[in-house]
Amino acid sequence: MNENGSEKIISLEDIDYAHFWGANERMLDFVRLLFPKLKLIVRGEMLKAIGAADDIADFEAKLNAMMTYYEKFGRISENAVMQIVEQQGGPDTETNDEILVHGRNGLLIKARTPNQQRLVEAVKKNDMVFAIGPAGTGKTYTAVALAVRALKNKEIRRIILTRPAVEAGENLGFLPGDLRDKLDPYLQPLYDALRDMIPQQKLLSYWEDNTIEIAPLAFMRGRTLDNAFVILDEAQNATQSQLKMFLTRMGRNAKFVVTGDITQIDLPRNQHSGLVQATQILKEIEGISIIELDNSDVIRHRLVTKIIRAYDNIEKEQEAQRLAEKQLRALKNQQREQDNENES
Repeated sequence: MNENGSEKIISLEDIDYAHFWGANERMLDFVRLLFPKLKLIVRGEMLKAIGAADDIADFEAKLNAMMTYYEKFGRISENAVMQIVEQQGGPDTETNDEILVHGRNGLLIKARTPNQQRLVEAVKKNDMVFAIGPAGTGKTYTAVALAVRALKNKEIRRIILTRPAVEAGENLGFLPGDLRDKLDPYLQPLYDALRDMIPQQKLLSYWEDNTIEIAPLAFMRGRTLDNAFVILDEAQNATQSQLKMFLTRMGRNAKFVVTGDITQIDLPRNQHSGLVQATQILKEIEGISIIELDNSDVIRHRLVTKIIRAYDNIEKEQEAQRLAEKQLRALKNQQREQDNENES
């Protein structure tokens, strides 16, 4: 209590509060006009309401409705706020079943191609899903969006992101900084996706309390991953023993999504990709789904599709040339053997 009556501190940490209030806090000024009996003070993700207890309770209920509306549609207008304040509820003129996450700055994150939608449906129905496809097909981004949605819906307690650090031979000790710093070069696509989907301060708090955990694949050994959405990215660079180790870490109430591109294997020649093997031997197991994405799913710049197609064509030509050379060598060897027999 104070000279103005009651006060209540309300957290806005679950939304992108800067975007919620708008440029120059325009929406906050509008809300203040609608609640003239209250003094509203905003400091980052915290809002303090000062005034009569009944007025604060009414304001908090309306503010929660505003934030729910914002979470649903990724934006909020003065008209929507007015309807909520007048107890008519926010306008529900859109269907949002396809939206996976309402990202920062009003970004609506959804499956944008048929195969991405197949990936979403597969994760709903199965606890382990493999997403295989070339760069730019959205497999990693969609997987991260599904993980963030599961966390927001309290379906799981944490997100675990991992990736084989092939270039460093899984030996990260020589790199500067803490574990997350050492992994940054390898996990940047996952960081970028998370930053699109979660407000910066909230994301930092998730790092600090390990709600979102970053770990190299080698560090998964010996663990049991319960109540988690776990993403193994760039799985084509996991060896057969590493991938077997990872897949057997699955605990209760866990979702595993394994993403990779079997055309971009960076392992040494004497090591075989665990992803290639896994997709062959696990495809008939109930509860495991394998989704293949292709060039039609590329959602980057239109040139990316053309680049992928050009490389595919040259690789096919090179493979045909290698086959022709192999056949020619076989014919020459056969002819040489025949000549030797004739001489003898």
